[in-house]
Amino acid sequence: MIDRYTTPEMGKIWNDENKYRKWMEIEVLACEALAELGEIPKEAAQEIRAKADFDVEKIYEVEEVTKHDVIAFLTVMGEYVGEASKYIHYGMTSSDVLDTSLAVMMKEAGELLLEDLKEVDKVLVDKAQEHKHTLMIGRTHGIHAEPVTFGLKMALWVAENRRNIARLERAIETISVGKISGAVGTFANINPFVEEYVCQNLGLKPAEVSTQILQRDRHAEFMSTLAIVASSLDKFGLELRNLQRTDILEVEEYFSKGQKGSSAMPHKRNPITSERICGLARVIRGNALAALENVALWHERDITHSSVERVIIPDSCILMDYMLKKFIGIMKGLNVYPENMKRNMQITGKLTFSQKIMLELVEKGGIKREEAYALVQRNALAAWEEKKDFEELVLNDQDIAKYLSNEEIKACFDFDYHLKNIDTIYKRLGL
Repeated sequence: MIDRYTTPEMGKIWNDENKYRKWMEIEVLACEALAELGEIPKEAAQEIRAKADFDVEKIYEVEEVTKHDVIAFLTVMGEYVGEASKYIHYGMTSSDVLDTSLAVMMKEAGELLLEDLKEVDKVLVDKAQEHKHTLMIGRTHGIHAEPVTFGLKMALWVAENRRNIARLERAIETISVGKISGAVGTFANINPFVEEYVCQNLGLKPAEVSTQILQRDRHAEFMSTLAIVASSLDKFGLELRNLQRTDILEVEEYFSKGQKGSSAMPHKRNPITSERICGLARVIRGNALAALENVALWHERDITHSSVERVIIPDSCILMDYMLKKFIGIMKGLNVYPENMKRNMQITGKLTFSQKIMLELVEKGGIKREEAYALVQRNALAAWEEKKDFEELVLNDQDIAKYLSNEEIKACFDFDYHLKNIDTIYKRLGL
């Protein structure tokens, strides 16, 4: 990802300096564990802890020759440590370092993303409470349905975002696992205590069982969770884009001073940030598919996953952080236009109350639902096709008058009827 789109906190997790720092800490901890077991001198472990260091550029130079990143790192680290370096990486394989360090970095990245999601929760809750009673038309299939409130739409997003928080918490737990079990996972050349010691000090759990690597269903779960979160943002962004359409204009992204919407048309105020979020969601979903492809490996261990992960995991975490922060900015600055919502509700000329009339005919008139539906629909079609007032048509329908009085009919055209259970919904969310 381009640096200008990376927050310092997320970018730091995925730079090579941090990666090698994690590798070094794993190697040092493993030596300390070996010293506790009496398998290497304690003085050597202390010397390794004191002298361990590396130079990133030097590692790059050595890797040009070795064509192996872990060996290049160990070579450079060994030069800093000196004689005691012979104990470094004792009984270990490269993936002990690679997979355990990747787990730590994914855990750190996931925790940053959790902070973002909790900030999303705050801004959505604020909007839900502010617009709890802001009437707007509900739409199904893109067509006017019945009245809702903009706050209820925000409450819907709150609930979904909270599910995403729970999903990410589970995914972080799944990925927070390390392994120091040797070349094929049997601990033949290293004591299981080393794995336990290293993982405990890194905030990880030891894998119950591993091959040379941690199995990639863990990484696929993490990446699939990011894809779900991205899809939620895609959904939210798409709705905002639709509501910003010129012929609807119920909400609008904040348009800052000096901002330009089009190189050709000076009047344009486009929902560019929502569009960007929707587009980037496709990248994260694609990366999740690549993570799923990584699950199946030859005899549970080959290297086809490695090159893929070096791209998809850092990029997806950085993208997710960027998307969440952009969405937070959209919601904080969102322009909401209640008057336009009221105006749009009148477009269909009270047709949105059709279900209530039908139900009253069934309940008070005692007629079959099919008959009630037909009576209401014929008036609804006439109102729509002939541009007439739906309420007047119903009031003048003699067949309907057999079952409902004028007062009962007029009572059906009441917005408050549609809002009577809003408090119950909010209570379920704890709002």
